[in-house]
Amino acid sequence: MNRVPDLAADLVAEQAPLGGLERWLHDPAVTEVMVNAGTQIWVERSGQLTQVGAIRPGTLMTAIEHVLAPLGRRLDRTQPMVDARLADGSRVCAVLPPVAVDGPCLAIRRFAAQQFALQAFATSQVVELLRELVSARCNLVVSGATSSGKTTLLNSLAGEVQRDERIVTLEDVAEMRLAHTHVVRLETRDATPDGVGEVTLGHLLRTALRLRPDRLVVGEVRGSEAVHLLHALNTGHDGSLTTVHANSALDALHRLAALVVQEVGNWPLSAVRHHVASAVDVVVHLARDGTGARRVVAIAEVTRPDEGDSGALTVRPLAEGDTVVGALTRGRQ
Repeated sequence: MNRVPDLAADLVAEQAPLGGLERWLHDPAVTEVMVNAGTQIWVERSGQLTQVGAIRPGTLMTAIEHVLAPLGRRLDRTQPMVDARLADGSRVCAVLPPVAVDGPCLAIRRFAAQQFALQAFATSQVVELLRELVSARCNLVVSGATSSGKTTLLNSLAGEVQRDERIVTLEDVAEMRLAHTHVVRLETRDATPDGVGEVTLGHLLRTALRLRPDRLVVGEVRGSEAVHLLHALNTGHDGSLTTVHANSALDALHRLAALVVQEVGNWPLSAVRHHVASAVDVVVHLARDGTGARRVVAIAEVTRPDEGDSGALTVRPLAEGDTVVGALTRGRQ
């Protein structure tokens, strides 16, 4: 088999700013480009991963430097991890040795220029329920595993908000592109190499409350910001939306409670549970099916505990799979 034409094409590709990765980043069907161990190139199309080629480690490092240069971000052995947003809204994550044991790794997740309609995630019956939840100003948590479509669904749900409402979005890396006329977008910032200037989600939440939001949309809750978010949801900021990594709707509530306990361990567990159950109205759980498609697999209403009750967090199903099985009782209109 003659490798000369392929070798020539590879050498030409290496002269490009991204070392040949452009051919996949310019493909509209590709949603993520990944490089493992400094050489193996993988792409995601329609939820399916495929190995498509290879790149030399030196070429990959040049490509990473080219990506990060306009962002003013640093990546070396003393700071071997970076997570940032590109100018087109794509999210880039890069990891170097010694953290990446087998060689430098790169992942660039691209986002659609236009948001997905809710119909892409569920049947018409479930879509109507989702619209009802947004209209009723329920505080919604979208849960699911990594790459299950949480941010994409969050974007679609926020697109159902009335046009006369003011939305403030808060994200670690700004990914959402809301089809809405009145949006304020906030993004966290890492500390400088001198250890100053860090802006966390907690900082953004405190600022966002002074920006007169009708709805708060928080990209993902994963740390101490859970406390600030629950405070906001329990003090009149109805109709807010966020995401959390979890294996089920009920697990999402337990994760929020665990994040609160982790930050304020002196709170009684019963108080934490009441705080979570009072703040969150509904959990929408996502998963990927056998074809890689992201689907809503469950919608659950959070059950409010009785006064003085210290029992476990509980939920009541509103939808299971493609079928609506219950009616909403917790609207905040």
